[in-house]
Amino acid sequence: MTRANWEVVIGLETHAQLSTQSKIFSGASVAFGAEPNTQACAVDLGLPGVLPVPNRAAVERAIRFGLAVGAHIAPVSIFARKNYFYPDLPKGYQISQMEIPVVQGGSLRIQTKAGEKIVNLTRAHLEEDAGKSLHEDFQGQSGIDLNRAGTPLLEIVTEPEMRSSEEAVAYARALHALVRWIEICDGNMQEGSFRCDANVSVRPLGQKEFGTRCEIKNLNSFRFLERAIEFEIKRQIELIEDGGQVVQETRLFDPDRDETRSMRSKEDAHDYRYFPDPDLPPLCISEEWIAEVASGMPELPKSRRQRYVNELGLREYDADLLTATREAGEYFEALRAAANGVDAKLCANWVNGELSAAINRAGLELADAKVNPTQLAALLVRLADGTISGKIAKELFEIMWSEGGEADALIESRGLRQISDTGALEGVLKELIAKHPDQVEEYRGGKDKVFGFFVGQAMKATQGKANPAQLNALLKALLLGG
Repeated sequence: MTRANWEVVIGLETHAQLSTQSKIFSGASVAFGAEPNTQACAVDLGLPGVLPVPNRAAVERAIRFGLAVGAHIAPVSIFARKNYFYPDLPKGYQISQMEIPVVQGGSLRIQTKAGEKIVNLTRAHLEEDAGKSLHEDFQGQSGIDLNRAGTPLLEIVTEPEMRSSEEAVAYARALHALVRWIEICDGNMQEGSFRCDANVSVRPLGQKEFGTRCEIKNLNSFRFLERAIEFEIKRQIELIEDGGQVVQETRLFDPDRDETRSMRSKEDAHDYRYFPDPDLPPLCISEEWIAEVASGMPELPKSRRQRYVNELGLREYDADLLTATREAGEYFEALRAAANGVDAKLCANWVNGELSAAINRAGLELADAKVNPTQLAALLVRLADGTISGKIAKELFEIMWSEGGEADALIESRGLRQISDTGALEGVLKELIAKHPDQVEEYRGGKDKVFGFFVGQAMKATQGKANPAQLNALLKALLLGG
């Protein structure tokens, strides 16, 4: 396979379950984990005599998303019936949107190894979820759980602008962070709240026409998304190079075999016989409604990132990390508020450095960090005012993480206060200089590296408690003047 001769084209369709308490067209609960078929009401099942009623909260979450990505929010959009027959679709059609979606256009900024990239969105439309077919617990047959039927979804569709699995994963992560940031979706991929369909095709390098695409359905982890796309790219290139043709189809990813498998031939829009749902009037969204939703929006990642760089003087890299998730940004904001004037760069370094490393080692989420912003702020205050050194601060953080406790109390009880007394430091240094006359002569002869030897010996003698700045200045003066 000669991958270098081919260009990959990827578009993603992402289903984000909206964080409402009830379904999109009924009052049935959307709580996860209920007994099968206990949360599917007559409206969800399309029984005779029932009528769907749009959930205002679901529409507001769609508006929030449109505002967050800079999209056009349609003043009038249409619900349509998407007709197909499948065991977990009780009505024989799915209520979705086709010609006039609620959110049109927009874009999302992603970071890749090659730098920043803007991925343009085609649309985001409201629709109901189908039920779920269960195969694992049944011998030779399938079960149907209709609890998810009618669950509100926002399907977010990109332009076919991504050119690698890395870009696709970067986009999916950025979108996942955004829908959680603006609180329209909990992002729980294990529970199916956020899942991606990847449309993948390849074409000879330089060709303008797109190749035949295959859609890989229901990828519910970033790792599976990457592996599925990589396999599909390899499969399509090898197939074409061997003289075959790619067939437009829907495929599933088998993580155990690390491969995609054919599921069914891929339908086009006309195959679903879309038509406006006669039971639902047009969805009208006024400017006043949009303004009301906008007034309740949180500060968005882009705005916060710019503020961190322009007002706080942070590096773009640090600002990106602190706005990668809302939790990171909120922790940093709480830390700065509690740290009482400690330099923002120092706070950022610790959130992105020691704290992040500890969380990763423990396999925790930031919300479960064992050192909260107030505790870390107290430590950084003592680091900033010279009570402890950077080395001691890291040791203290490890104690707080593993054993608990407050910075000030631990500093006193464990004797971690930094030695800043000039007289005490001078006594230690004079003793070292007297013990090592040969090294003193080497330093005075121009061997600057010997200075590090004396610093190391001094730190050892003071158990790492010497104030580094004072130590260096005093040592230099004694070596040169001695």
